[in-house]
Amino acid sequence: MSDLLVVNGPKIVAIANQKGGVGKTTTTINLAAALAEFGSNVLIIDLDPQGNASTGLGIELEDRANTTYELLLDDADLDEVILKTAVEGVSIVPSTVDLSSADMELIANEKRSFLLHDALRQPAMEAHEFDFILIDCPPSLNLLTVNAMVAAHSVLVPLQSEFFALEGLSQLMLTIREVRQSANPGLRMEGVVLTMFDSRNNLSQQVEADARDNLGEMVFQTKIPRNVRVSEAPSYAMPVLEFDSASKGAQAYRELAQEFLKNNEPAEA
Repeated sequence: MSDLLVVNGPKIVAIANQKGGVGKTTTTINLAAALAEFGSNVLIIDLDPQGNASTGLGIELEDRANTTYELLLDDADLDEVILKTAVEGVSIVPSTVDLSSADMELIANEKRSFLLHDALRQPAMEAHEFDFILIDCPPSLNLLTVNAMVAAHSVLVPLQSEFFALEGLSQLMLTIREVRQSANPGLRMEGVVLTMFDSRNNLSQQVEADARDNLGEMVFQTKIPRNVRVSEAPSYAMPVLEFDSASKGAQAYRELAQEFLKNNEPAEA
């Protein structure tokens, strides 16, 4: 699991996997909601132009006047872009499709890899007293994802329990290593969380065995099951923890949050 490092201010975690449909946004929303249930104050940065994290938390398009695009490219103040959600303890910097052009615009900026890093370290951040910032990355290894990794203290990787799951992981690990060698030496692996896990399915069990053989303790003990309530919750613009608090999916995200918090406890002197 992630090496503990001393973090001043909120711990920033990039939730990344260049494959789409692996449960990245679902994990971002529900981990944030579960952490908030346990008393943490959490900010989500929606860095995906699809804006699914924003929609999944009920942020209407007309309320997204200032977004991650303005935060990155227009030097917007944090107070202008942070919105409270209906979930107690969870705030968000929303995104819109405008962000899809950001990659092209970032190329011309000499600080292109550090824009999110600098934006999240504005002095104004202190007043918000966030414990964690979770960055929902786009499903590609583009400049937005690199910005997230340069800004983050660690990377959490949702891994769908399906064939070829580990194949794409090697490219992601390579990108993390490159960012660590160039722009962010302190970047760590927070861990890999198995998503859409079906314990009755031999393939899910094989993926788990392969992941644990290859990655060892880097794989969270908690597995997120394939659960219809988890899939339904975003269409009601709420985390599964609020949509169906007693569901297996909600319980799994609580367990993930507990494991995450345990891994991030300060080491005893």
